[in-house]
Amino acid sequence: MTKADLVDKVTALGDLTRRDGEVIVDTLFEAVIGALKSGDKIEIRGFGSFRTRQRNARTGRNPKTGEKVEVPAKRVPFFKPSKELRDSVNPSGNKGQKSAHDGDTSHIDPHHPPAM
Repeated sequence: MTKADLVDKVTALGDLTRRDGEVIVDTLFEAVIGALKSGDKIEIRGFGSFRTRQRNARTGRNPKTGEKVEVPAKRVPFFKPSKELRDSVNPSGNKGQKSAHDGDTSHIDPHHPPAM
């Protein structure tokens, strides 16, 4: 799913123009990015949480030349899915198997989104 697909889903939920959908999706992304930049944790119940993790400095290796390269310490975004999201992706008795709906969102009723 792409950002354009998300905009289409948002506009399908109500009487919104494509521009309104773009503003909503952009605002959501900007809010998440801003919170992560500030070091805040974002928790969306029933979906998951976003936060940053600290990666220590390390010595890496250039795969082309084999030369050692110093990689500086940095913060990286991290997403932890909720139990509800994990369970919906892996229904009981179907762990590790593909779902009949993999990649297909047509079974989702836009007027009755899943409970969170």
